[in-house]
Amino acid sequence: MKRFTLIAGAALCAASFNSASAHEGDGGKVAYASDHAPIGVMADHRHKQGEWMLSYRWMYMDMDGSRDGTDSISPDETATTVANPYAPPATLRVVPLRMPMQMHMVGGMYGLTDRITLMAMGNYLTEEMDHVTFQGMMGTTRLGEFTTESSGIGDTTVGLIYGLDSGSDPHTQVNLGLALSLPTGSITESDQVLTPMGTTPSLRMPYPMQHGSGTFDFKPSLTARTRHGKWTLGGQGAATIRIDDNDEGYSLGDVVEATGWVAYEPRPFVSISGRLKAKSTGKVDGSDPLVRAPVQTADPDNHGGETLEALFGVNLAGQTGWMTGHRLSAEVGLPLYRDLNGPQLETDFTFTLGWQKSF
Repeated sequence: MKRFTLIAGAALCAASFNSASAHEGDGGKVAYASDHAPIGVMADHRHKQGEWMLSYRWMYMDMDGSRDGTDSISPDETATTVANPYAPPATLRVVPLRMPMQMHMVGGMYGLTDRITLMAMGNYLTEEMDHVTFQGMMGTTRLGEFTTESSGIGDTTVGLIYGLDSGSDPHTQVNLGLALSLPTGSITESDQVLTPMGTTPSLRMPYPMQHGSGTFDFKPSLTARTRHGKWTLGGQGAATIRIDDNDEGYSLGDVVEATGWVAYEPRPFVSISGRLKAKSTGKVDGSDPLVRAPVQTADPDNHGGETLEALFGVNLAGQTGWMTGHRLSAEVGLPLYRDLNGPQLETDFTFTLGWQKSF
């Protein structure tokens, strides 16, 4: 029943866009669905002078089970073989099992000129992490399970997109993105935990459960997109560079990403895309002195790694009437390759749903 409802809803949504999809929009220009990148790609396009765009994205990420390098590792193996950098005990005694995360992202863009677009984005995160605690100083006797939770405002990104192409072809763009992430997200969140001794103190949570980086981060990107008939090709290289340590004495690892996509547009109002995304993330540099526990997420070395993800998406673009300027998009991501600085939780599934409105 749920599957039928989802299919029916998607069909109704597509029919609504199609019903307004005469081949000319306002000013006689077609709003092609593939003129934007898949919804999971940020800072991909620019706007005409004086044009605004508001956007909302909901992202869900599910991490289930741990990986050390390219191999899965069980909780029992972690508790008996992985060294605790804050010994005693000699090995890790608390192991995360699963972490679902939701992010709500609200953004705005404004065409300062035909070549320069200003942008800003904020987000709100909700995170949970399930753990199992092993009893005492050694062995695989399970004392119990517990869940930590965290929610709040994340970091805020501001910047601009500068067009490097001539602007003569509306379906081809080459854009340089220059952005700065502001440390508006908390990095001092705490929650109640279950220790190997059976106590339940409230402690500062490790790095994945904090809302931000705590640092000013430089985020450059270079994006290119071109259309050939019903096909669109695009690619982006991007990075996140931590400028300095935060107030708690550490910085998250730098990030380098490369993604490429191809989209097919059977009708101007809809495009279907396939995308590959490669990502390399560094380890945490330094450490928070209040994050000291026999759990893998507290070790700065157990963060980052290399991943390759396949993503599949759909874009819908309203073209006439009240639908003009509206876009609805969705994208699902599945892992192809993971080589993690572990042990750490592995990402098994991502989903992004987005709405955009230009005016």
